[in-house]
Amino acid sequence: MPSRITRIVAVPIALFAAIVLSSCSGSQEHTGDHPTEESVSTAQPPGFNADDHAFATNMIPHHQQAIELSAMAPDHSTNPELVALAAKISAEQEPEIKALRVFLVQWDENPDDDASQGEQEGHGGHGAMAGMVDEATMTKLQSLRGAEFDTLWLQSMISHHQGAIEMAKAEVAHGQNEDVKRMAQGMIDAQQAEIDQMKQMLEGGHHG
Repeated sequence: MPSRITRIVAVPIALFAAIVLSSCSGSQEHTGDHPTEESVSTAQPPGFNADDHAFATNMIPHHQQAIELSAMAPDHSTNPELVALAAKISAEQEPEIKALRVFLVQWDENPDDDASQGEQEGHGGHGAMAGMVDEATMTKLQSLRGAEFDTLWLQSMISHHQGAIEMAKAEVAHGQNEDVKRMAQGMIDAQQAEIDQMKQMLEGGHHG
């Protein structure tokens, strides 16, 4: 008799223990998931490195000069294809400047100060920013019209684009932020296609 009673009591205890264990493991799964989700979401926004920051800081003034060059085209060129290309370059690069500024705002506590310092460095010590057109050439472009303007503008913009592609390739290779790297790859694709177009235009101009 005692053994039968023991068996009857033991079964509900075993069932209860199983239920408690399963509910504990279930709650562990849930509580275990949440911290990782939170840590991933909090880790993502600041996901950048020095290469991402340098790329965004330097590409803003680089793009701004491309827009300055593009703005000259309607008044100085009589080539509809060149004027249309200049408009396309501005239309592509203006939103990219805005996006790069948004990244800098997300990354920096004082974005205005840091961005302005970065731009000064870019114009000064970095003068070396790949493909930047020197002031003398910018001034000369303002004085030219027609075919002469077209030739110097195309040569300048090809060099400028090549510099941007170098910067973008370095970002793709060394950057950490996936959004910025994706933007850099888009720049490479778009600007290489435009370089090919401009080289054809230059050749056409020479043969003509």
